[in-house]
Amino acid sequence: MTPRRYPANRIDQCVIVLPDFNMWLYFYTCVKELTKEKQVLDLARNAKILRVQDLTEKGIHPEHLRRLYQRGLLVRMGRGVYMLPNARIFGNFLVEVGKKVPRGIICLLSALRFHEIGTQRPSEVWVALDRKSARPRVETSRLRVMRFSEAAFSSGVETHKIHGVNVRVYCPAKTVADCFKYRNKIGLDVAIEALRECRRNRKCKIDDL
Repeated sequence: MTPRRYPANRIDQCVIVLPDFNMWLYFYTCVKELTKEKQVLDLARNAKILRVQDLTEKGIHPEHLRRLYQRGLLVRMGRGVYMLPNARIFGNFLVEVGKKVPRGIICLLSALRFHEIGTQRPSEVWVALDRKSARPRVETSRLRVMRFSEAAFSSGVETHKIHGVNVRVYCPAKTVADCFKYRNKIGLDVAIEALRECRRNRKCKIDDL
Protein backbone atom coordinates (compact mmCIF):
# COMPACT_ATOMS: atom_id res chain seq x y z
CA MET A 1 0.00 0.00 0.00
CA THR A 2 1.37 3.34 -1.05
CA PRO A 3 1.47 5.91 1.81
CA ARG A 4 -0.79 8.89 1.34
CA ARG A 5 1.09 12.08 0.67
CA TYR A 6 -0.02 15.61 1.53
CA PRO A 7 1.09 18.82 -0.13
CA ALA A 8 3.43 21.00 1.90
CA ASN A 9 0.72 23.58 2.55
CA ARG A 10 -1.66 20.87 3.88
CA ILE A 11 1.04 19.58 6.25
CA ASP A 12 1.47 23.08 7.73
CA GLN A 13 -2.24 23.30 8.36
CA CYS A 14 -2.33 19.93 10.15
CA VAL A 15 0.43 20.69 12.64
CA ILE A 16 -0.85 20.62 16.25
CA VAL A 17 1.25 22.47 18.83
CA LEU A 18 1.13 20.59 22.12
CA PRO A 19 1.51 22.67 25.30
CA ASP A 20 4.81 22.32 27.08
CA PHE A 21 4.34 19.96 30.04
CA ASN A 22 6.76 21.85 32.24
CA MET A 23 4.90 25.09 31.60
CA TRP A 24 1.58 23.57 32.63
CA LEU A 25 3.17 21.96 35.68
CA TYR A 26 4.61 25.33 36.73
CA PHE A 27 1.22 27.01 36.22
CA TYR A 28 -0.55 24.32 38.24
CA THR A 29 1.98 24.61 41.07
CA CYS A 30 1.59 28.40 41.21
CA VAL A 31 -2.19 28.19 41.36
CA LYS A 32 -2.00 25.55 44.08
CA GLU A 33 0.41 27.68 46.14
CA LEU A 34 -1.79 30.78 45.79
CA THR A 35 -4.82 28.78 46.90
CA LYS A 36 -2.99 27.57 50.01
CA GLU A 37 -1.81 31.09 50.83
CA LYS A 38 -5.35 32.42 50.50
CA GLN A 39 -6.53 29.70 52.90
CA VAL A 40 -3.86 30.75 55.41
CA LEU A 41 -4.83 34.44 55.17
CA ASP A 42 -8.50 33.55 55.57
CA LEU A 43 -7.64 31.54 58.67
CA ALA A 44 -5.71 34.53 60.04
CA ARG A 45 -8.73 36.81 59.50
CA ASN A 46 -11.09 34.43 61.24
CA ALA A 47 -8.85 33.26 64.09
CA LYS A 48 -7.11 36.65 64.70
CA ILE A 49 -4.02 34.76 65.89
CA LEU A 50 -2.65 31.91 63.81
CA ARG A 51 -0.46 29.08 65.09
CA VAL A 52 1.37 26.27 63.34
CA GLN A 53 -1.09 23.80 64.84
CA ASP A 54 -3.98 25.62 63.13
CA LEU A 55 -2.41 24.90 59.73
CA THR A 56 -1.49 21.28 60.42
CA GLU A 57 -5.07 20.60 61.47
CA LYS A 58 -6.18 21.87 58.03
CA GLY A 59 -3.55 19.85 56.19
CA ILE A 60 -1.55 22.96 55.22
CA HIS A 61 2.25 22.95 55.48
CA PRO A 62 3.60 25.49 58.03
CA GLU A 63 6.09 26.71 55.41
CA HIS A 64 3.33 28.97 54.08
CA LEU A 65 3.46 30.96 57.32
CA ARG A 66 7.14 31.73 56.81
CA ARG A 67 6.62 32.73 53.18
CA LEU A 68 3.73 35.07 53.99
CA TYR A 69 5.77 36.54 56.86
CA GLN A 70 8.73 37.21 54.54
CA ARG A 71 6.40 38.97 52.08
CA GLY A 72 4.94 41.17 54.81
CA LEU A 73 1.46 39.65 54.64
CA LEU A 74 1.72 38.30 58.19
CA VAL A 75 3.55 39.55 61.28
CA ARG A 76 5.18 37.23 63.81
CA MET A 77 4.11 37.79 67.41
CA GLY A 78 6.21 34.98 68.86
CA ARG A 79 7.58 31.57 68.01
CA GLY A 80 5.03 29.94 65.73
CA VAL A 81 2.44 32.68 66.33
CA TYR A 82 1.32 35.00 63.50
CA MET A 83 -1.41 37.54 62.75
CA LEU A 84 -2.37 40.04 60.05
CA PRO A 85 -0.38 43.31 60.06
CA ASN A 86 -3.44 45.56 60.42
CA ALA A 87 -4.61 43.57 63.45
CA ARG A 88 -1.39 44.05 65.39
CA ILE A 89 -2.02 47.55 66.82
CA PHE A 90 -5.62 46.83 67.72
CA GLY A 91 -4.56 43.53 69.27
CA ASN A 92 -2.00 45.32 71.43
CA PHE A 93 -4.71 47.62 72.80
CA LEU A 94 -6.88 44.64 73.66
CA VAL A 95 -3.97 42.96 75.42
CA GLU A 96 -3.36 46.10 77.45
CA VAL A 97 -6.99 46.17 78.55
CA GLY A 98 -6.93 42.43 79.28
CA LYS A 99 -3.92 42.88 81.58
CA LYS A 100 -4.95 46.09 83.36
CA VAL A 101 -8.72 45.58 83.44
CA PRO A 102 -9.10 41.82 84.00
CA ARG A 103 -12.77 42.18 84.99
CA GLY A 104 -13.56 44.15 81.85
CA ILE A 105 -15.18 42.71 78.73
CA ILE A 106 -14.59 44.10 75.24
CA CYS A 107 -17.94 45.41 74.00
CA LEU A 108 -19.85 47.42 71.39
CA LEU A 109 -17.62 49.05 68.72
CA SER A 110 -14.45 47.27 69.81
CA ALA A 111 -16.23 43.91 69.85
CA LEU A 112 -17.59 44.65 66.36
CA ARG A 113 -14.07 45.28 65.14
CA PHE A 114 -12.72 42.17 66.84
CA HIS A 115 -15.36 40.00 65.13
CA GLU A 116 -14.88 41.95 61.84
CA ILE A 117 -18.50 43.05 61.72
CA GLY A 118 -19.22 46.35 59.98
CA THR A 119 -16.84 49.19 59.15
CA GLN A 120 -16.26 50.75 62.57
CA ARG A 121 -12.63 51.42 63.56
CA PRO A 122 -12.90 53.12 66.96
CA SER A 123 -9.90 55.03 68.32
CA GLU A 124 -10.88 53.89 71.83
CA VAL A 125 -11.24 50.41 73.30
CA TRP A 126 -14.82 49.98 74.49
CA VAL A 127 -14.93 47.86 77.63
CA ALA A 128 -17.88 46.83 79.80
CA LEU A 129 -17.83 46.70 83.60
CA ASP A 130 -20.55 45.81 86.03
CA ARG A 131 -22.05 48.71 87.92
CA LYS A 132 -20.36 47.82 91.22
CA SER A 133 -16.81 47.71 89.88
CA ALA A 134 -14.48 50.60 90.56
CA ARG A 135 -13.28 52.60 87.59
CA PRO A 136 -10.00 51.09 86.35
CA ARG A 137 -6.82 53.05 86.87
CA VAL A 138 -5.43 52.87 83.37
CA GLU A 139 -3.14 55.64 82.13
CA THR A 140 -4.56 55.85 78.64
CA SER A 141 -7.14 57.95 76.83
CA ARG A 142 -8.05 55.00 74.63
CA LEU A 143 -10.43 53.43 77.15
CA ARG A 144 -14.20 53.90 76.96
CA VAL A 145 -15.96 52.33 79.96
CA MET A 146 -19.59 51.20 79.74
CA ARG A 147 -21.60 50.12 82.79
CA PHE A 148 -23.74 47.01 82.40
CA SER A 149 -26.22 45.46 84.80
CA GLU A 150 -25.15 42.18 86.38
CA ALA A 151 -27.36 40.07 84.09
CA ALA A 152 -26.31 41.90 80.93
CA PHE A 153 -22.67 41.92 81.99
CA SER A 154 -22.30 38.16 82.50
CA SER A 155 -24.07 36.85 79.37
CA GLY A 156 -22.58 36.11 75.96
CA VAL A 157 -18.92 36.24 77.04
CA GLU A 158 -16.13 34.57 75.05
CA THR A 159 -12.48 34.28 76.10
CA HIS A 160 -9.77 34.67 73.45
CA LYS A 161 -6.03 34.37 73.98
CA ILE A 162 -4.12 37.27 72.38
CA HIS A 163 -0.34 37.38 72.70
CA GLY A 164 -0.68 34.88 75.53
CA VAL A 165 -3.18 37.04 77.45
CA ASN A 166 -6.80 36.01 78.05
CA VAL A 167 -9.09 38.74 76.73
CA ARG A 168 -12.84 38.55 77.28
CA VAL A 169 -15.04 39.66 74.38
CA TYR A 170 -18.79 39.57 73.92
CA CYS A 171 -19.93 37.13 71.21
CA PRO A 172 -21.31 38.51 67.90
CA ALA A 173 -24.98 38.00 68.81
CA LYS A 174 -24.60 39.73 72.18
CA THR A 175 -22.61 42.55 70.57
CA VAL A 176 -25.25 43.26 67.93
CA ALA A 177 -28.02 43.21 70.55
CA ASP A 178 -26.03 45.65 72.71
CA CYS A 179 -25.55 47.95 69.71
CA PHE A 180 -29.32 48.36 69.47
CA LYS A 181 -29.62 48.72 73.24
CA TYR A 182 -27.02 51.53 73.25
CA ARG A 183 -27.94 52.98 69.86
CA ASN A 184 -28.15 56.47 71.36
CA LYS A 185 -24.43 56.28 72.15
CA ILE A 186 -23.10 54.62 68.99
CA GLY A 187 -25.78 55.49 66.42
CA LEU A 188 -28.69 53.53 65.00
CA ASP A 189 -26.96 53.29 61.60
CA VAL A 190 -24.07 51.40 63.22
CA ALA A 191 -26.45 48.93 64.85
CA ILE A 192 -28.32 48.31 61.59
CA GLU A 193 -25.08 47.81 59.67
CA ALA A 194 -23.86 45.35 62.30
CA LEU A 195 -27.10 43.36 62.12
CA ARG A 196 -26.98 43.17 58.31
CA GLU A 197 -23.36 42.07 58.17
CA CYS A 198 -23.79 39.61 61.00
CA ARG A 199 -26.61 37.90 59.15
CA ARG A 200 -24.93 38.13 55.74
CA ASN A 201 -21.68 36.60 56.96
CA ARG A 202 -23.44 34.13 59.26
CA LYS A 203 -21.62 35.31 62.34
CA CYS A 204 -24.62 34.23 64.39
CA LYS A 205 -28.13 32.86 64.01
CA ILE A 206 -31.13 35.14 64.09
CA ASP A 207 -32.50 33.14 67.02
CA ASP A 208 -29.40 34.07 69.05
CA LEU A 209 -30.13 37.78 68.85
